[in-house]
Amino acid sequence: MTHDDSLAESYAVCRGIAKREAKNFYYAFIALAPARRNAICAIYAFMRQADDLADDETLSREERRRRLDAWLADWRGVCHGGDSSNPVFLAVRDAVERFHIPLNLLDDLVAGVTMDLKHETSDAPDTYVTFADLYRYCYLVASVVGLVCIRIFGYTNPDAETLAEETGIAFQLTNILRDIAEDAARNRVYLPLDELAVQGVPLESLLHRAPSAPPATNERALLASMAGRAENYYQSAVKLLPLIDRDSRPALWVLVSIYHALLKRIERAGYDVFTRRASVPTWQKMSILAWGLLKMGLVRLSSR
Repeated sequence: MTHDDSLAESYAVCRGIAKREAKNFYYAFIALAPARRNAICAIYAFMRQADDLADDETLSREERRRRLDAWLADWRGVCHGGDSSNPVFLAVRDAVERFHIPLNLLDDLVAGVTMDLKHETSDAPDTYVTFADLYRYCYLVASVVGLVCIRIFGYTNPDAETLAEETGIAFQLTNILRDIAEDAARNRVYLPLDELAVQGVPLESLLHRAPSAPPATNERALLASMAGRAENYYQSAVKLLPLIDRDSRPALWVLVSIYHALLKRIERAGYDVFTRRASVPTWQKMSILAWGLLKMGLVRLSSR
């Protein structure tokens, strides 16, 4: 097998992972030119592998950290010209070289994943004391992805970097709101403890609640406050769009539109993220994608 064939096969593996796992991201990937789509899928697959290793609750935290360390050592070997049986690494190395992605961004992404393994045991809940603490976590697991993505999308104005960071915060706050019940079942609460105290929401009420119990008034206020923060950060996404390459804008528009639609569904449900999991229905995603593909077609026509 030639190098080109091997690389094509590696990218195909990454596209398969993205198509199977990236419930919201993949719709945006479709609206990208093939080379950029391949690179984004490779980065997503890299992120997915790290996340799956960190979240494998069949293993102790110590074992998960050990496996992540071995995985990271394998990746760093590939970065220095080594070989690997992991096709994702081969695709990511090509994407890094092709789009000039700083390796420290990928290191930061893995550091974000390991923040959930900071306790030696799973007895103590994973929490964040202040929003500043939570922001750091969101930066590592989401803003860093945004900073990688804009390298692939293309940009020249340095303001795009701050806006991409804040767009990532908007996405991650939306994920946190959607996943509160699921995270609590895994002994994780990503809402800042000082804000729980201000609203009079005991940590235990989030960790141990009846599945059929809708949010109390003070819980709704707490979630509304977090949603308000997310809404503010979505304004950065609006400002980011015109700063990236024209043929990448439809893909970013699709991604932002789907995530913002998810936040809107949470808000319209009165922040009841406990009795049902919020999601954007497939028909709405397809509608957003159709508009994105139309935008992409218009951009390509105008550039001829």
